[in-house]
Amino acid sequence: MSCWPLVWIVMGCIQSIRCKPKSFRESIVVLEVNSSIDSNPTSIDESSSVVLRYRTPHFRASARVLVPPVAAKESWTIGWIQACNHMEFHNKYGARGMSSWELPDLRDGKIKAISDSDGVNYPWYGNTTETCTVVGPTKKDTKFTVSMNDNFYPSVTWGVPVSDSNVPMLSSIWRDQSFITWLVAINQASGEILVLQTVRWRMRLQIEVDSDKPLGQRAKLREPIAQEQPQVLSKNEPIPPNAMIKPNANDAQVLMWRPRTGDAVVVIPPKQ
Repeated sequence: MSCWPLVWIVMGCIQSIRCKPKSFRESIVVLEVNSSIDSNPTSIDESSSVVLRYRTPHFRASARVLVPPVAAKESWTIGWIQACNHMEFHNKYGARGMSSWELPDLRDGKIKAISDSDGVNYPWYGNTTETCTVVGPTKKDTKFTVSMNDNFYPSVTWGVPVSDSNVPMLSSIWRDQSFITWLVAINQASGEILVLQTVRWRMRLQIEVDSDKPLGQRAKLREPIAQEQPQVLSKNEPIPPNAMIKPNANDAQVLMWRPRTGDAVVVIPPKQ
């Protein structure tokens, strides 16, 4: 007879555990993640006599997410956060030297990555298709898709950027950038962060330029023509602090002129 109270207590505990509603952390489900870089090669535009433009293929990421009913009165935003963790961007001008877009703190190893936010909706990459907010309490499942895309479309001067002359001297362009992209859920009240998925991707580019040729015939794309496809990681990576805050990469970058001999010159200082 003395065993019955113990059994009743144990059964009562089991029942209470079963009835306890799951937390948001336990209940959110990532149904599907897709990530790719378009197969088309980088396109080159020589229509301007001042600058060469090029457009790289798009990186794309999308996720289908399921949020079961949220019992609590809380608000969660789910979406994409991106950071740049490596950047080489060199434009060579024959024997004169090269211009270089640089992220000083990243270059010098002071930070591991820098935010690639749109510069407005920190820490999110954007706030249209990139995010979705679920406000509890809810009574039904909430299903949605969040997606983002990214590519490069810069202009590079034909002439040396620190010279008053616009004589074409550009001889090559080399670019190698790496990014980490996270699918994340953030509690709007507490700031709690849940990393749901991590994607790594890289964009490499090499363009050979013969500035002696007529405009429209100068530039030629070199390997790699096709880009490496992104990696959707099986184990999530933590988000470095600088990936969440100002400044973003666009505001922190600086354009340097690095001559073959002599001191480097700041051509365009960082915005922040």
